[in-house]
Amino acid sequence: MGSDLKRFFLALLLLRICDYAAAFTSSFALPNCKDHCGDVGVPYPFGIGQGDSSPLNLSGSPFFISDKNKFTAVGCNNKASMNGTGLQIVGCEATCRNEIRSIQDDYNSCKDVKLHTCHNSTWTDASSRCKIIPSVNVVPRNRHVYIYSCSCNYGYEGNPYLPGGCQDTDECIDPKKNVCGKNKCVNIPGSFRCRKTWLTILSGTLSAGLLLLVIGMWLLCQANKKRRVAKQKRKFFKRNGGLLLQQQASFLQGSVNRTKLFSSRDLEKATDKFNASRILGQGGQGTVYKGMLEDGIIVAVKKSKALEEENLEEFINEIILLAQINHRNVVKILGCCLETEVPVLVYEFIPNGSLFDHLHNPSEDFPMTWDIRLCIACEVADALSYLHSAASIPIYHRDVKSTNILLDEKHRAKVSDFGISRSVPIEDTHLTTIVQGTVGYVDPEYLQSSHFTGKSDVYSFGVLLIELFTGEKPVSLLRRQEVRLLGTYFLEAMRNDKLPEIIDARIKEECDQEEVFAVANLARRCLSLNSEHRPTMRDVFIELDRMQSKKKDTQSQTYDGEEHAHIQIAIPEFMSLSYSSPNIVIENSSFSLDSKPLMPHKTQ
Repeated sequence: MGSDLKRFFLALLLLRICDYAAAFTSSFALPNCKDHCGDVGVPYPFGIGQGDSSPLNLSGSPFFISDKNKFTAVGCNNKASMNGTGLQIVGCEATCRNEIRSIQDDYNSCKDVKLHTCHNSTWTDASSRCKIIPSVNVVPRNRHVYIYSCSCNYGYEGNPYLPGGCQDTDECIDPKKNVCGKNKCVNIPGSFRCRKTWLTILSGTLSAGLLLLVIGMWLLCQANKKRRVAKQKRKFFKRNGGLLLQQQASFLQGSVNRTKLFSSRDLEKATDKFNASRILGQGGQGTVYKGMLEDGIIVAVKKSKALEEENLEEFINEIILLAQINHRNVVKILGCCLETEVPVLVYEFIPNGSLFDHLHNPSEDFPMTWDIRLCIACEVADALSYLHSAASIPIYHRDVKSTNILLDEKHRAKVSDFGISRSVPIEDTHLTTIVQGTVGYVDPEYLQSSHFTGKSDVYSFGVLLIELFTGEKPVSLLRRQEVRLLGTYFLEAMRNDKLPEIIDARIKEECDQEEVFAVANLARRCLSLNSEHRPTMRDVFIELDRMQSKKKDTQSQTYDGEEHAHIQIAIPEFMSLSYSSPNIVIENSSFSLDSKPLMPHKTQ
């Protein structure tokens, strides 16, 4: 039984080797061995020459030879039968499963094949190579069958059982294996390599050079752009008065150092690139935007109008003045930016708008009671008094009006817009300049002489007082031509004892009329055409503070009967303005009806 099993597995081994050998496209045989029988190839290790057979050697003893016949069919899917046996039909059919599993050993190129007719498969030696197969017992006594299948390494083809039978293949001629593309394929033993042609090298070099050129050009453009921007910023800084600011700051013992120089990028980010939706207001000196700095602080950013040489000093003057001022009722400047085409100032943000808006565009959320108006008047007087007398150098605002009075979240007044302000040495009694101001607030004496003094601010404040208790605009086309200016309208009412008729209806019922009369008399004194008869801002503040704090009844002062001549000022055809003053006529003066724009007027 054991001998039959061995013969069976030997037959299977031979069939497997034959199948594998038939798979080669070309057969190999040992030298001087016949490898074909007709059209049938006989590859190594099989042969048909003389001496290739292995007859059964029965010499020796004891051997038992059976005299029984055995009919055997070898192969897969074969059917064999014997004829001529009389009434008996003798035959057999051999079937094999198609699945044959093999395990590839990449190191020694040998395969361990397991046929499903066997129970298991076993490695002989992990380091074995195909050349040791002839010395291995094919069928050991332990009834395990070992089948060896050899193959050529990658890059070689041929008969692996024949010494030198594995020949190098040329992968370059096989389009499936040649992956060099446009490069040149070079065959080497067992493999191939791709060699770049001169065209590939040239194109690669040109591509790399072009890429480096583009990168270099881009870097050069960026560097030039940075230099150009830096040069432009230096140009703007110089043109916007940066050198003048540095020069002025050197004389102020470092007081200007409290302000910060912002970059244009900081302010563009804070105002969303100066978006129109961020505009808080517009005036004669520029446009004010609401912004938020990186630290979360809300600020007001004033973008000045394009500066001419004659206006440059005004802008720097505003920075210098605000840097020196430290008063609770004056808007604080946080910094500036001079590296943009137009200079930019950064102030603290005052959230509740201007006094003009609350007086002439009333809101139920913030009723302007008489007490609030009197408090605002007192705070503005305090700020102007500080500027005139308490500051190290007297500062004249020169544009006191309701649009320049801002209200914070506590309804506290803040004086703003120092664009045309001037600081004056104590020894100087007046300042001779180009006439500037706002129609309805400007001092007539200043119009005539171009000499601005602290009393000119007093006159403007007097108009502001009248605006507070009457609720009237400084200039109105709804009034008669002779009294379109609030000052003349008020003085006419005082002369005709009609003051109660012009008190704002919103406060008439709840206000103390004697207190209003006292404020009206103070305003009349501020509007005196002779500046020497006007009180100082210090006197005005003391009187208002006394009225506010003590609420004493103030007797109306009788009109002093000061005689005034009539002065006619030439303005546009649709409007006529009049002032009480000495007999002087000023021709060709240009004014604005709006209380917001500044009124420039150059005297001869």
